Amino acid sequence: MTREFSLPSRSRLVSASNHLLQGLQKCGLVPEVELDIEEMCAVARRQTGLHDFGDPWFLEPLEVLVEALKEEASLNAIGRFAATGQFLKVMRERLWAQHWCDSEREILAEPLQPPVIVVGPMRSGTTRLHRLLAADERFEHLRFFETVCPVPPPDFRPRGRDPRPRQAGRLLTAVHRLNPRTAVIHPTAPFEPEEELGLLVASAWGMKHETQWRVPSYGRWSENKDATPAYRHVARLLQLVLWARGGTSGKPWVLKTPQHMLDLPALLRVFPGARLIFIHRDPGQVVGSSCSLVWNQMTIHSDKVDPAWIGQHWLRKTKLQIERMQIARSRIDPRQRIDVLYKDMDADWVAVMQRVYDFLDMDIEPALPRMKQYLEKARSQHRWQHHRYHLSSFGLDPATVRSHFEDYMLAFDLLSREAGQWFDPRPADARQMSVYSQTRAQPASATSAS
Repeated sequence: MTREFSLPSRSRLVSASNHLLQGLQKCGLVPEVELDIEEMCAVARRQTGLHDFGDPWFLEPLEVLVEALKEEASLNAIGRFAATGQFLKVMRERLWAQHWCDSEREILAEPLQPPVIVVGPMRSGTTRLHRLLAADERFEHLRFFETVCPVPPPDFRPRGRDPRPRQAGRLLTAVHRLNPRTAVIHPTAPFEPEEELGLLVASAWGMKHETQWRVPSYGRWSENKDATPAYRHVARLLQLVLWARGGTSGKPWVLKTPQHMLDLPALLRVFPGARLIFIHRDPGQVVGSSCSLVWNQMTIHSDKVDPAWIGQHWLRKTKLQIERMQIARSRIDPRQRIDVLYKDMDADWVAVMQRVYDFLDMDIEPALPRMKQYLEKARSQHRWQHHRYHLSSFGLDPATVRSHFEDYMLAFDLLSREAGQWFDPRPADARQMSVYSQTRAQPASATSAS
């Protein structure tokens, strides 16, 4: 029988904040905006004095998402307040973005260099790999405040006062106070390197919404839509971010977000010259860590969170991510991609990064001091904090989970100590190990990179 591990209780501050917010709304001290797209569009236009949202494509996923929130998410007061606040912010920033692109023509005139993109499932080590690359000053990377607030307000001027870092800091502080465990699961700060998740949220697109709210109908719908318009808007926002920094640099962006696993064809239509770094981890660990992340976020926004539902949903979602990735990856020119393993990053991150830099045809030596500085800082800040989770908390067990990913685990040599008692019943000469697993360099040291 699988041993059950209880989930930590929700912060009392969430319950207290819900009661306080409900009281303030009843008294009229905090206005309550309806989850209605037409009303939110009108409010955003009144707030900004602008009318052009640019490409209206985003309204379609937004409409599906809003309906899913009403029917499925069981939002509490904080959840409703956060949802309307997020959608109004998306609308304001789309209005501002179109205003900037219309008034400052040089924003879109400067082409983006082909980016370097880290691709992997949620909780597969993409953040560590992305931040190691971001430590290299030869790349551009987004900072947390730029992905949370990618569009500056209309009175902004490059190199002038920028209110966005403070706004992002306040948001981060609020989330961490409502659930301090989120700071352990994904540590960050306003100026820390961050993924382009917020740039996809600007089109009401992506798994971020499924990690925050229970919206399965939105998830299923989006799995069958072409995401190219969302990625076109990402590219525009990257150009806008560069302009807001004071000009172009000619450096390639280093990007990553797990949503790319589902959207590789759309990603490559918009960034056809991108070089892709695929990272692979034991799916049992990926699913468990993903469920923990989702549970810790959902409990802020809803009083009815079902861990067993989370387990089943993210088992299916992880399987879909990997299946979509494998199909798309097989069609990409091998000269445009490389594969690395999470377990190799743990064993010898320098050797893995050397392989990555050989693939990029770059000298790693100038970047190593800043990479080591990043890892030392991360270890010192979180030495006594660990993200603890167990599959049984979500009605799952390792053997059942890994049975969904046998071919993937064999193809990328994921039968590791991390995988526990994973058993391959076939004789050794029948196992189809990948070319990568046969030729990759063996770890040279036991240096940990957590």
